[in-house]
Amino acid sequence: MHRLCLLPLLGLALACTQAEPQERSESAYLAYLRQAPEFRPVRKVAAKRWDTWIYMPWRYQWTIGTGEAGGRFCRDFGINGGMTDHGEGPLDWLERWHLRFYNDHTAGKGDLYLDPDGLDARLRDPNAVRPRPLDRALIDRLGETVAARVRNIRRSPVRIAYALDDEASWGSFSRPAVWRINGDNGAYQRWLQSYYGENAPQARWVTPADLFPQLAKPLKEIDLSPLLDRMRYNDSVWANLLGELVERCNREDPETPCGVVGAQGPGLWGGFDYAKLAKKVQFIEAYDLGSSHEILRSFDRDNTAPRVTTHFHDEARGTDQDVWLAWHYFAHGDRGMIGWVDGSWFEGERPRPWLDRFKPVLQELGQVQGPKLAGARSLHDGVAIYYSHPSIQVSWMLDAEAHGKTWANRNDDFRLGTSHNVRQAWETMLADAGLRYDFLSYDDVALHGVPSGYRVLILPAVYALSDAEARRIAEFARAGGTVIADFGCGLFDQHGRGRRRGALDGLFSVEHDGGETRSDFFAGRLWVETNQDAGYSFRRWRDLFATLQPPLRKGYAVAERKLAVGTERRVGKGRAVYLNLSPQRYLMEREEGRGDEERRRPFLDPVRRAGVVPWIAASGDRPLPLEATHWSKGGRTFVFVLQNVPIAGRTTGGGGAAGLTGGEVSIEVRLAAPIRDVRDERTGRKLLDGNHFRFRIQATEAALFSFAGPPPHPEK
Repeated sequence: MHRLCLLPLLGLALACTQAEPQERSESAYLAYLRQAPEFRPVRKVAAKRWDTWIYMPWRYQWTIGTGEAGGRFCRDFGINGGMTDHGEGPLDWLERWHLRFYNDHTAGKGDLYLDPDGLDARLRDPNAVRPRPLDRALIDRLGETVAARVRNIRRSPVRIAYALDDEASWGSFSRPAVWRINGDNGAYQRWLQSYYGENAPQARWVTPADLFPQLAKPLKEIDLSPLLDRMRYNDSVWANLLGELVERCNREDPETPCGVVGAQGPGLWGGFDYAKLAKKVQFIEAYDLGSSHEILRSFDRDNTAPRVTTHFHDEARGTDQDVWLAWHYFAHGDRGMIGWVDGSWFEGERPRPWLDRFKPVLQELGQVQGPKLAGARSLHDGVAIYYSHPSIQVSWMLDAEAHGKTWANRNDDFRLGTSHNVRQAWETMLADAGLRYDFLSYDDVALHGVPSGYRVLILPAVYALSDAEARRIAEFARAGGTVIADFGCGLFDQHGRGRRRGALDGLFSVEHDGGETRSDFFAGRLWVETNQDAGYSFRRWRDLFATLQPPLRKGYAVAERKLAVGTERRVGKGRAVYLNLSPQRYLMEREEGRGDEERRRPFLDPVRRAGVVPWIAASGDRPLPLEATHWSKGGRTFVFVLQNVPIAGRTTGGGGAAGLTGGEVSIEVRLAAPIRDVRDERTGRKLLDGNHFRFRIQATEAALFSFAGPPPHPEK
């Protein structure tokens, strides 16, 4: 009898001894997130002179000059911005024609940006040191450069931003680079101590190839932390370096934002953990790769840090693309464009004909619509997508296993990677269904939970979760939220170490035991849905998905062979849904003309059951994929309705719209309930109150209307 009574006590004691290390680990991680300098934001700058949408030509082949002819051209063609470089430029000309400018290379060129030529051997060597070590000596030297260049131009009344450098990175762009960013090995060990708390591992210097053999083992035996921890350290050093230089710039000119241009998509390499990077810049130009623009918009919903992108005219694609790109980025919250001026712009001093077609767009956005939207706040429809940078890191390792010894040549993660394509598929489905969303960052959720106002939290290929994040996500569900995971959720911790039990298994009522191997996932040959080495140069999505043959359900790949598809359960006041399907093939279905409501149903039905339904529906008088974006300012809601097509980006900027349709189109808009004080912002016409409106526009432009009050949600 005494022995039987002791059994529950022994079980409780065992549970407590297992829980204590987990609690200590969670406490250490939360302390790291609270205290680490990489998560402390620089101050906000009002950017008062950035009061409209601004087009800023980078005068690479500006043959029209910076005299009378160049000034008249800018005035007549709606160009309202410009640039200086290295703290030098035609200030008198810019000021005379009121061309608001940013200064490029405020920290010089060649330290934060490294020319990739000749770097391959160093990039692959974990014992090599970055050619320009990111150390205190560099920060101090660049700080003096920044100060001197800012002093040259800080009195100009038309300055609007400083860029430290173009295409800056702790590596070279976002190419795989395992080198040490400086020679201070002790600093890395001290950072590990802050990241882990007690029992921090000893620093190691490894390559992906050193860790790939682990991927043949069961999940619980996989440990990717020797590489992933060091890449997170690199990201932290990089973020702090940029933050120091931004603050140095602010000391010289407190009124003008500072940041970087030519930023890459989020990824394992180069310093593009946007949870850190977004906190350290007050101005950014990011190439549209791996959801970077929507992530940045989400992390700055009040629109205080101006975001822009580069515009490259492409003669083969024509001016329709230029027009659509300008409207698209404006509708998504960008505050302007940096125009790359190459030989397609001028014949001597004469503008080429395509600029006549582009001119009305520049004039309207810069002179009419831009001031209306300056300072507008982005709106969402109650849907959040989780931004987990540790999961992006793990995804790279799982994806790159197929490359083997050629891992260092993988330069297109943004178009190949599982995490990126899963994220893009979710975004595309939501936009096609008329729903707007925000990204939520892993550090904010771990510290503060999921903010009120969101009904649904989507976990897209969220392989890696800390215990702190898992607890907060479960709290959101118990409080009434719906949590939706597609696959592989929480199978690794934040360091990239495989778990014996998924971090959210209890929430979803699914079971992992740590014995899972890659034979239990997708086609059974890799941990992921596609062989990205075999499909590296794919032209159409179907070619990429043909590289492996996983089992399909409802047209989508079943991710985990041991689990059921579509597990759903009540959790407190909310719901938890484990789909066990990969959404990536929606990109193929859409490309082939089948991206309809039925194809979205397996993923969006749980969103609808959570009570999230679109309050706006738009259609054209001919087949045309449309999306709506919504903004709030001055007690009014501003709505853009525009063509929704994918953008094929490049790591060096540019790319273009795929499948863009031109010509004139009639757009019909229906709302969930009547709205009042409605205005067509394109024509200035006041419209009748109601819930049904028509607009006739060019298909490459946007319908833009506003009304009093918030969006009319269906339940109201």
